[in-house]
Amino acid sequence: MSLADRPHGLDPWPDASPPGNRERELLRGPDDLLADFDRAVTVFNEFVHGYRQLYALGTTVTVFGSARFPETHPTYRLARDLGGALARAGFTVMTGGGPGVMEAANRGAQEAGGYSVGCNIHLPHEQAPNPYLDRTLTFDYFFVRKVMLLKYSTGFVFLPGGFGTMDELFETLTLIQTGKLQAFPCIALGRDFWQPLMDVALERLFEAGTISHGEVEMTVTDSVDEAVSLLQRASGPMVRHGTGGTG
Repeated sequence: MSLADRPHGLDPWPDASPPGNRERELLRGPDDLLADFDRAVTVFNEFVHGYRQLYALGTTVTVFGSARFPETHPTYRLARDLGGALARAGFTVMTGGGPGVMEAANRGAQEAGGYSVGCNIHLPHEQAPNPYLDRTLTFDYFFVRKVMLLKYSTGFVFLPGGFGTMDELFETLTLIQTGKLQAFPCIALGRDFWQPLMDVALERLFEAGTISHGEVEMTVTDSVDEAVSLLQRASGPMVRHGTGGTG
């Protein structure tokens, strides 16, 4: 049966791939055309699901960082303090929904009486959502998840992390540099971790002429209060999260 032959009103072609493997199969190269059409439908459905769940979050800040830091780690404590401060300032706190920095920021937000959201991801080795979430979404595709983490935020805070955090940081800066994303504040929290990276990476790019001064702005700080103050100044009138989301 072709797509044209599919009876009207039936659900889209199901993706039989197990969660955690679908993005790998999408990116593995040429495939049966109908299989790729099917995958396009699953990607579309993920976008729709995200839009339905997140459209009424209010003024939101996304916090990025490593999933590997335990509760005893100083960066976990810093992220927890940040989540609480953001919530007290009236922001919805959104993360990737997993453990480590993500859990800590969500935890701090919930403990402060704020609204806490996680956009989790299916991995071959399952990443369970952390227990400090008022709303949880789980995606198969990293790129859809990243769109959601960027689309609904008016500022971004990056704590120490690995390749995933670096990917999120540099994609955000790329979108701002190219005018695809409004120049919302990008804050690197944790000077000992971030300053050497900024000094080497960004200065080398400036020297090579591949980026220009003023195209992107990064604030590097150790201060939660400074980060929250910068986000408040840039956010304009605060909008509290609503009751949006249709299940």
